[in-house]
Amino acid sequence: MKFILFCNLPYAFSILKPLEQEIIKRGYDFLWYLPSDIENSFAYKNSNYTTSIKDLISYKSDVIFVPGNDVPHFLHGIKVQIFHGLAGEKKGHFKIRNYFDLYLTQGPYFTNKFKDLAKKYKNFEVTQTGWCKLDNLYQISKETKEIKENLLKKNKVKKIILYAPTFSPSLTSAPKLIEIINNLSKKNDILVIVKFHDKIDKHIEQKYINIQTDKLIISNEKDITKLLQISDLMISDTSSVVYEFILLNKPVVTLNSNSKNINWLNIKNVDNFENAVMKLVNNDDEYFEKRKKIIKMYHPYSDSKSSQRMVDAVIKYKEKNSVPTKRKLSLLRKFKIYKKYGKID
Repeated sequence: MKFILFCNLPYAFSILKPLEQEIIKRGYDFLWYLPSDIENSFAYKNSNYTTSIKDLISYKSDVIFVPGNDVPHFLHGIKVQIFHGLAGEKKGHFKIRNYFDLYLTQGPYFTNKFKDLAKKYKNFEVTQTGWCKLDNLYQISKETKEIKENLLKKNKVKKIILYAPTFSPSLTSAPKLIEIINNLSKKNDILVIVKFHDKIDKHIEQKYINIQTDKLIISNEKDITKLLQISDLMISDTSSVVYEFILLNKPVVTLNSNSKNINWLNIKNVDNFENAVMKLVNNDDEYFEKRKKIIKMYHPYSDSKSSQRMVDAVIKYKEKNSVPTKRKLSLLRKFKIYKKYGKID
């Protein structure tokens, strides 16, 4: 079998990497796709990859894994939506754009909604597999543990707080929390690491860079997984990374989250935010059991085998349906694809 790992933004690299590893383990062929403008960010240049849609056409894949909202309809292969986050409340998460043959869902919260939509649209299937990106989340290496120990020792602190805001101007907490994040970094026992989304406003990012110290670090890590593993508490807003952190059953504080399933501390008043964080750092008992409900509904797998289930699912789909030869799309959808990727004759 032949697989395409289809990326449009750098965050897709860490999502698809565990699938690449599973594909290699089985001896299948694969090809990464990424636009040329993010090629410099691609960390796996020893892997097979291309920046050309024409190469994908000639490759004639069996399966295309897509952690984004669209994929060229004219490419050969089972088009598989694998998602780029766990925030079901984000605009468009459950929007059906008719590009995909198969949806691989992370947990019952997503599976139930997409199965209802599958009954309505009748042009795709849904299989719950867990999310490939999280295979690495549960495997904390010796190296990662040493990184945390060294950070704690070097900065003479006891706790690491990760601040990971979303980028959306209407949802991000970054402009409102800069003073609070700065104050927290000045506490004796706390180190703050800031990890911005790829799309964050650069003016906002620069303001944080300007206040960076040994105890307030701006991380340039492409993959947030290690930061999730070493941190003791997360500060965020309406970002899907909140759910990834909660899957490790660790505390979260958000500012004005619009999630529909809040089982963590959500603060609506900036004036109370710093005290709330410090209280939670010292005592997390209230939210420990509540997070278990999120884990059960959003991603009940901690076995690091989601990639395995995803590859199994597409093999089963192919055996049942073969590789679809075309997708029924509106002229508007086709126009959007041609405008974005070019019309290849």
